[in-house]
Amino acid sequence: MKGIFTNKVKEMEVNIEVFLDTVCNAGLILVGGVRAYIRKNKERFEQCSKEISILETKADTLRRDIKQKLYFNMLIPESRGDVLGLLENIDTVVDICEKVLEQLSIEQPIIPEDLEGDFIELSELSGKAVDSVVQGSRAFFTNIKMVNDFVNKVHFYEHEADQVEKSIKRKAFASEKIKQFSRKVHIRYFAEKVALVSDVAESVAERLAVYAIKRRM
Repeated sequence: MKGIFTNKVKEMEVNIEVFLDTVCNAGLILVGGVRAYIRKNKERFEQCSKEISILETKADTLRRDIKQKLYFNMLIPESRGDVLGLLENIDTVVDICEKVLEQLSIEQPIIPEDLEGDFIELSELSGKAVDSVVQGSRAFFTNIKMVNDFVNKVHFYEHEADQVEKSIKRKAFASEKIKQFSRKVHIRYFAEKVALVSDVAESVAERLAVYAIKRRM
């Protein structure tokens, strides 16, 4: 990161890089966790659940450390608020990823075989939205002109996730194989939970676009 920081704050660069890596990894683990759950690989699912909890704690610690250093050392005063806002918002992505796997572990919804592929696809789209918003955040610090390209990718993946979410809901409620209404509702709930990751990524991307405009003015 050489765009917004000077050589005097190398430690800050490293912390932000590690923080963004942590967010990106949370998206990957979400995908792996959902896939493991769908494929009934309990050992792998539990491993993903543990890993994402560790990442959530790590992300919170890094965010607080960065915030303290920014204010204590009076670094980048002209952009400090936007940097903190970006980090706090993108940290929410990790929280949501953790919650999805946590709720899967607690509630253990029964996913019909004909919806398994849809849930995996939905998690992959949400994961891609996370990856794109992380890349956009990196660009905010290093190459501001690239931010909008990644923001547009987030919008694309969120839209695709939205379509898959709707498809899952329609299939669930139209299914004659799923007899209990409560099961249909349960499936709908988890489709919304997984899709929420892409929604939050899009919300961060929209704020990121505003921060980028302010930096270029």
